[in-house]
Formats: sequence, structure tokens, C-alpha cells
Amino acid sequence: MTHEKIISLLPYSEPFLFVDHLEHIDENGAIGTYTYPESSFFYKGHFIDNPVTPGVILTETMAQIGLVCLGIHLMANRIEEQAKLPEMVMVSNEINFFLPVFPGEEVKVISSKEYFRFGKLKCEVELRNADDALVCKGKIAGMVISNSSL
Repeated sequence: MTHEKIISLLPYSEPFLFVDHLEHIDENGAIGTYTYPESSFFYKGHFIDNPVTPGVILTETMAQIGLVCLGIHLMANRIEEQAKLPEMVMVSNEINFFLPVFPGEEVKVISSKEYFRFGKLKCEVELRNADDALVCKGKIAGMVISNSSL
């Protein structure tokens, strides 16, 4: 499955899609980038006169690139057989933050799979800025669920 196909299968759209490009993806992890537009909705009112990207948005970016894109890649055969994307939910995260991300900045997410079994994917993720400085890192886990278990 191509990188473009994986991105097209993400269950998100503007203004809540935080993936511009996938640079690499294999069974062990994913690397991708996103640039936060200065006009993004979450900057209005978040630290007046000094907008900063909220930590929850940084976490979501890491989840979309490092967990969901990787999950789609790992389940490519199942997705193609069923002709649809299974339901996925984040079940846990533990993220430590070190630097701010400002409007217009590009970030890179690097994920490394810890395990994928019984429908649960857990990854170590990190987010770096354009200077390759570590912005935040931690662990994120998600599960494939059926509609009947909601």
C-alpha cells in the first residue's frame, strides 16, 4: 500500500488531519511530517499574543502518524479484503513535553512499534522540530474494535 493510500484511508479530515507526508513506513514503525498552519483553529485564544500548539494536538499528531498510519500499514491485507477501514480507538498515552511548537512550524513524528497483537498496537513515539530537537515523546496505544463493541 502506498504512503498516499495510507493517508487517504485515515479517518480524519481538515481541520483535524495532522499528516502531510509519510517518509517511511514498515512493520516496525513510521516516520512522517506535518506543518501546523498559522491559521489553525486552535491558535485563536491559546496563549493570547503568543500562540503555541496545544499538547493535545501534538499528541494527536503523533497518534495519527505514529499509530494510525502504522496500524493501517500493518492491517493492509485485512483492509483490502474487507474493503473498509476497521474502527480504531486510542486506549492510552503517556507523553512528556520538552519544547513548544509555534504556528507555521514543521514537525517530524518517529514511531517504533512495541507490539501489535490481539488487535492492540502500542508504539513509542517522538516528535521533533525542524532543528531535530526533541519536542515530546512517549508511548501511545490503540485498539481495533468492532462496531458492536461500542
